[in-house]
Amino acid sequence: MLIGKLARTAWNGLAIVVLFSPFIHTNAAQADAGNNPAGVLRDILAASCSQDTRHFAEFLTARNATAFAAMTNTAQSTLLKRFVLVDEPGNPRSQTSGAGDLVVLCATPSLTTELEIGKPDIRDNLAYLPLSVKTVGASDADSRRVIMGLVRENNQWKLLSLGLLLLDLPTLAEEWDRAEIQNNEKSAIASLKELVAAIEKYRVTYMHLPQTLAELGPPKSGAAKNERAGLVDAQLAAGRKEGYSFRYVIVGANDVGAPAVYELAAIPTEYGRTGTRSFFRDSSGVLHAGDHQGAVGTSIDPKVE
Repeated sequence: MLIGKLARTAWNGLAIVVLFSPFIHTNAAQADAGNNPAGVLRDILAASCSQDTRHFAEFLTARNATAFAAMTNTAQSTLLKRFVLVDEPGNPRSQTSGAGDLVVLCATPSLTTELEIGKPDIRDNLAYLPLSVKTVGASDADSRRVIMGLVRENNQWKLLSLGLLLLDLPTLAEEWDRAEIQNNEKSAIASLKELVAAIEKYRVTYMHLPQTLAELGPPKSGAAKNERAGLVDAQLAAGRKEGYSFRYVIVGANDVGAPAVYELAAIPTEYGRTGTRSFFRDSSGVLHAGDHQGAVGTSIDPKVE
């Protein structure tokens, strides 16, 4: 994804989300991190770049740290990536600009973002720092600028705000959970369809149904064969992907040829956090969905069109 598009969506439409990303400590930075707001923001940006959630939490207020710890790994990762406008973990390094300002570079295989921290304006227990973000090589006109706020808590600088927006992770966590549930449920339906296609291809190739989902997975070595057919990725073969667990059952004693039938189910791994609906594909191929509080769905649940 291009940085221009990322900047428009993440910094404009998701400004509140951007608030909370923290960043990696470097040994050189730790000495002044407690007293220097610019050094703290540098470390926050570095931790976000490298997806270091443990250090991220160290730069949150106590209330926000508790909420962050309760978020799913996927939600935590998404927040950190959006803070530095990248789609994947990167390698951070810091340097000083010609004007003496701290600069964090976040290098990923696809692009490098440059985050320049301006001089802090310190007012009692609050500090405000200008931050500009752009892709390395882009002009200054393409950069995004925002004011970051820090607050002293127990003699340490913590993230407070982005521009005029106060950081409120408990509220944001609820919003992210809802969004993640929707994405996970869509992914679960897609995964069930992928499993059906793989099972049917396995049936045609080997003239019987696989005994387990593992037999659909990638071979440990060498060419694909009936024990490892290479028809789905390792996650699906293990029966667990993007917030859902998958179950496969052969119905009846016959697993040979076209008459053999089976059922598939997808259940949230953490009900209410990774999903709410359970999905069930019956032996006739109809997909159903219903809220079973994390239990397996049934054929009497409403059909999924």
